[in-house]
Amino acid sequence: MKIPFLDKLFTTSELLSNATPDRKFVSDNDSSEISVENLNLYIKGNHILKNLNVQIPDKKITCIIGPSGCGKSTLLKTFNRLIDSVEGLNVDGKIMLHGKNILSENEDLTHHRRKVGLVSQRPCPLPMSIYDNVAYGCRIHGIKNRKNLDKIVEHYLKAAGLWEEVKDRLNTPAVRLSIGQQQRLCLARSLAVEPQIILADEATSALDPISSKTIEELFVNLKRDYSIVMVTHTLRQARRIADYVVFMYLGEIVEAGEASQVFENPQNELTKKYLEGAFS
Repeated sequence: MKIPFLDKLFTTSELLSNATPDRKFVSDNDSSEISVENLNLYIKGNHILKNLNVQIPDKKITCIIGPSGCGKSTLLKTFNRLIDSVEGLNVDGKIMLHGKNILSENEDLTHHRRKVGLVSQRPCPLPMSIYDNVAYGCRIHGIKNRKNLDKIVEHYLKAAGLWEEVKDRLNTPAVRLSIGQQQRLCLARSLAVEPQIILADEATSALDPISSKTIEELFVNLKRDYSIVMVTHTLRQARRIADYVVFMYLGEIVEAGEASQVFENPQNELTKKYLEGAFS
């Protein structure tokens, strides 16, 4: 059992140590975890995602921004195939993960979703204990030894900045935790199956400012070992933590690039208007 960065656990206080829609936004010599190629997505005939081409950089925080209803969350859900259950869905194009098209009919979804973890808008702890929430995915993937599970649970609760708060009540129901603690527990649960990529869909929008800051700090630390893709409506948050930014509008990628370039010198007039608050 590989446990990444086991020798470098951190406490929360230590964590902060005109572009066209069909072009690729990262040069070929940049490493990339996810490559989206000519992606089109329809739901009951409605064209939701429109000819998307973008590469998501490796081990960086990528923030997907844009007004409500522009396709941000839909794009995120295609990365771990959660969109599959939507009635009337039709998808064409490719999403490549390390050279393999994850939209292939032959893709093993259980194996794929282990590689691509998701932290949703509202925390969704399972109706079981704190310990069993973290151990749940490990058991599904065949880890049964109690000593190994103990080490994994402790490690990833520490990685999520939660261990000191819950170590004496691991067998109590997870739903008794505060909302902020529940979100960190869900993050620990996602990390415990050792994904390659962490997806976060408005992961701090339901949290108080202190809990939100804690999650942001955790993501900044975790990018050392994971690629993190976040959907956020909060431009201040994207400015604080993003390394790379994708701006979407009406189902298209209008602009994407290094965060400093997009925020300080946007190339598309629509991006400028959005960043100036002309629409949201």
